Order: sequence, then structure tokens, then C-alpha cells
Amino acid sequence: MAALTDGPLLWFLNRGTGIVLLVVLSVSLALGMVSTGASAGNRVPAFVPQNLHRNLSILGLALVLAHALTAVVDTFVDIRWWQALSPWGATYEPFWLGLGTVAFDLMLVVALSTAVKSRLSVRAWRRVHLLGYAAWPVAFVHGAGIGTDAGEAWARWIAAGCLTLVLAALVARLTRGLRARGGPVRVPELARRGVR
Repeated sequence: MAALTDGPLLWFLNRGTGIVLLVVLSVSLALGMVSTGASAGNRVPAFVPQNLHRNLSILGLALVLAHALTAVVDTFVDIRWWQALSPWGATYEPFWLGLGTVAFDLMLVVALSTAVKSRLSVRAWRRVHLLGYAAWPVAFVHGAGIGTDAGEAWARWIAAGCLTLVLAALVARLTRGLRARGGPVRVPELARRGVR
């Protein structure tokens, strides 16, 4: 057992789950945004992105549990089990580790609210579910600040792709929401004249 906790395997697993987790959470969040309020009759039925969102969210929760577990079990840095749940009191990179803990806690709240969705009003569930919007940027900044590979070119490309995907989904969601509330989105007068 000591060879497992002292060797590089857990460190590689922690790094790998962190990168894969960013991709999975980004795709899940984007699918959640674009499938919200989607109407029937589109090229892809609304249940397809909604089911993918749900399944990727479950995978993301499993990955975040593995990510936290490998960080705690690995003896290279001193991260205690309770530091995976509480954003205060960490001795190793307390700010960055605290952000990861906050993202983890937000994900747990969203997952728990979904598990008891039938006992909540739709409005209450949606309000809690919106914490997913907060969990993603907190997790993103956590990875950028504490990630061992964050400075590598390939990791920056992955992070940039995830950021682009989430921002594009957010723009699509906001645009669709504005259209649903008040007709077509109106272009401001200055933009129509070409003034920037």
C-alpha cells in the first residue's frame, strides 16, 4: 500500500482526472444550457442533449470524487480528507485548494437537489440547479491556479477550448431567452451604424 501512496501513480491519476473533469464539466454545462427550454421539432430531439447532460453530470461527479480521493490518498502533498469538503484550513495551496473544494461542494448540492427533485418545487430545484453555473468557473480557476500542467501549451489549449464552448453555449442560451421574452433580439442603434 505504501508503494501506491508514495509513487507517481496517484499524482498522474489526480492530474488526469482534473483535466478530463474540466472537459466533462464543460460539455455537461454547455449541454445543460443549450437544452434548457429547447423545443420539439429541432434537428435533435430535446431529450438527447438533456440525457447527455445528465449522464455527463453523473460522470463528472464520479470524476470529482476520484480527483479528491487521489489528492487525499497521495502522500506527496498533505491534503486531509476534510480539506476536500471544507474550503478553510488547508496547508497546501490553501486558496487554490479552497476554490476546488467550493466547486466540489456546489456540485454536491446540485447533485443532491437532483436526487430529491421530486420533493422540491420546480422553481426551488431550478434555483439550486443554477449553482452549476457557479461551480464551473470556480473549478476552472482552481485548475488554472493549482494544476501542475496548467502552464503547458496542451493544457492551455484544452482550457481555452472548454472556455470557448461554455461561453458559446451561454451566448446561445441568453439569445434564445431574450427572443422568447420579447421577440427578436434588437441590435443597438450604434451597432447598426457600424460604430464600435
